Amino acid sequence: MPVNHDVIITCALTGAGDTVGRSPHVPVTPEQIAASAVEAAGAGAAVVHIHVREPETGAPSRDPRLYREVVERIRETGTDVVINLTAGMGGDLVIDPEAPLRQLPGTDLVSGLDRLPHVEELLPDICTLDCGSLNFGDGSNLYVSTPDMLRTGAKRIQELGVRPELEIFDTGQLWFAKQLLAEGLLDDPTVFQLCMGIPWGAPADPGVLQAMVNMLPRGAQWASFALGRMQMPWVAQSILLGGHVRVGLEDNLYLGKGVKATNGQLVERAVRITESLGSRVATPDEAREKLGLRPRA
Repeated sequence: MPVNHDVIITCALTGAGDTVGRSPHVPVTPEQIAASAVEAAGAGAAVVHIHVREPETGAPSRDPRLYREVVERIRETGTDVVINLTAGMGGDLVIDPEAPLRQLPGTDLVSGLDRLPHVEELLPDICTLDCGSLNFGDGSNLYVSTPDMLRTGAKRIQELGVRPELEIFDTGQLWFAKQLLAEGLLDDPTVFQLCMGIPWGAPADPGVLQAMVNMLPRGAQWASFALGRMQMPWVAQSILLGGHVRVGLEDNLYLGKGVKATNGQLVERAVRITESLGSRVATPDEAREKLGLRPRA
């Protein structure tokens, strides 16, 4: 079995889900998000994955000013951590099931290029590219990322010299990401995040994960995660199949039943699992080398 002996831990700090009222530890303001990034890095995360929220309400946002403040606050501390900014915001479409051409509140649907202003301004080490459309949970909420949008976004990210992390929610999306590579819109090494257990994408099933790993292009770097109580088992599952890992409050709020976690605590737990499997935790510089990123300035 291809166990990964040098594991990159990513911490997804806050996400865009309706979690703010469910845990006091979910960071909301730029100051809180940056502080949580520093905490996660101190606990062993080589990479922090960043969403932003409206400071007054906790609602998801794609305001470049908020991203700028978070990144500047992290950098001002001198913390050595790889910055991974989401570029997935702007894909939400909520339709009226009785009148499907009518958009409902919660819709935030913009073009592929209009999802990238903060990436163009801040030039992070990594930004995400969500590689397909999805029925996102129950109801009538869709995540929209069409082939044309993806080609446009991938080309712009490539021009910027930013490494895309290819977010894969199902096998067809992985198939299309390989098409982007074949068309020259992605550079090696490709970096994949296999997102498991998000209704209604790929289930958190070890057999499905193995099948997706088997589909990856040669030389790809990859990680995977699963939601909720599957988060920590998936740390072990990913390492045992040769991958890297992601934890954090975007995907799971608990250390155990009824025990609310911080991002730092979740990273500490991932470090313990990694080391208990005989592997070691990669440093930020080692992560940069593995992922083909620019050296730290």
